[in-house]
Amino acid sequence: MTRRNRLRGESIAVIAAGLAAVLMLVISGTSHWRVNEARAELASIDEARIRVQQLLLGVTDAEAAQRGFLLTGRKEYGDPYHAALMSLPETRAWLRKHYAGRAELEKMLTRLDEQVEEKLSELALVMKLYESGRGDDASEMLLTNIGKERMDALRSSARALLDDEARGGEAMRRRVDQILMLDRIGVALMTALSLVALLMYLRSTHTLGVERARRQAAIQTERDQLEEEVARRTDELTVLSRHLMTTREDERARLARELHDELGALLTAAKLDVARMKTRIAALSPEMGERLTHLSEMLDGGISLKRRIIEDLRPSSLSNLGLIAALRILIEDFEKRTELAVRSDLHPVALRPECELTVYRLVQEALTNIAKYAKARSVHIVLRAHDGRAVIEVGDDGVGFDPARAKLAGNGLLGMRYRVEAECGSLRVHSAPGKGTSLEATLPLLERPAMT
Repeated sequence: MTRRNRLRGESIAVIAAGLAAVLMLVISGTSHWRVNEARAELASIDEARIRVQQLLLGVTDAEAAQRGFLLTGRKEYGDPYHAALMSLPETRAWLRKHYAGRAELEKMLTRLDEQVEEKLSELALVMKLYESGRGDDASEMLLTNIGKERMDALRSSARALLDDEARGGEAMRRRVDQILMLDRIGVALMTALSLVALLMYLRSTHTLGVERARRQAAIQTERDQLEEEVARRTDELTVLSRHLMTTREDERARLARELHDELGALLTAAKLDVARMKTRIAALSPEMGERLTHLSEMLDGGISLKRRIIEDLRPSSLSNLGLIAALRILIEDFEKRTELAVRSDLHPVALRPECELTVYRLVQEALTNIAKYAKARSVHIVLRAHDGRAVIEVGDDGVGFDPARAKLAGNGLLGMRYRVEAECGSLRVHSAPGKGTSLEATLPLLERPAMT
């Protein structure tokens, strides 16, 4: 009995061991299958997250490439834009297939798909405007918040999908932890897979950061080069403007000298001849005497016109009498011609000869514009020194104008501005319809040597 019992016990033990082995195999196989199923689900979740991120990254790359192309106009920025657009359809198709039959997630994906379509339409519209020559409209559209709002909404929808996938992945990992509670290899493998995914994500993030930094550096370099080019061209235009103004004044001076020497001599000689003829012919023929008197008056008018033209070309009073006296003569002549009252407050200021001529021409041009356009009843002119600079102000109470809409070149204001800025000064125009006009210019004073 004992042997039989022992054999029976051994048989039971063998059967139990066999059953245990079979059960272990069944349990192991079941666990393996369930683990594989869980792993497949996790892989699908990871793939979905990567696809969503690829979709978001593709739209971001397209937008960045578009901005770079619009800023530089270079083809190498247009190619990444089209490459990013070509990568999106396959990703979107994969996501639609992945979320098919999952009502809530399919609805979220549909919203994300619509937002991607809206963003791509916006990018395409801006590129179309730019390529059709409407760069200003394209730039104006970029300055609006539409693109940013659409991109924020797109990121929000993508983040919702990513968050849902993250929650699903977390639930699946808990399931795997439960299945592989006694299976450390599975846990180790899952940990390794997680670390690999994390390293891939970090690597991708680092690569993206490096690319963004490179693009930003390229854009900054391009911007710096453009700023340097603008500054250089501005300096060249300033030098050219100063040269042209100097040449014009030299030509005026030459013409004034020729008029004074040649025409003045002719008119003076003619007047002397008429005076001699008048004394001899008037007694013989009263009618001829009257004609000679009329001729003498015409010659006087011609001499007066010659003097006025010479003064307009090159004011002799400026070099002979100084700036204050020249301005007063100019004001008196303006009052006689226009019958307008001019209030002047002129104080001596120390200026270089070129700056004195600039002040004279500024007042001259301003008075000419007032006579032509202002319809003013009174005019005021101020010349004074303030904070190391000469301040000249010419104002009227006329009809005024809108400086933002007026053509400065038509009223001579653009020429004034160039002339003043060429002497390291500044010009400001204050005007409004019905409220008159005021010109205020500042010029550097002449530095006097220190007394020892």
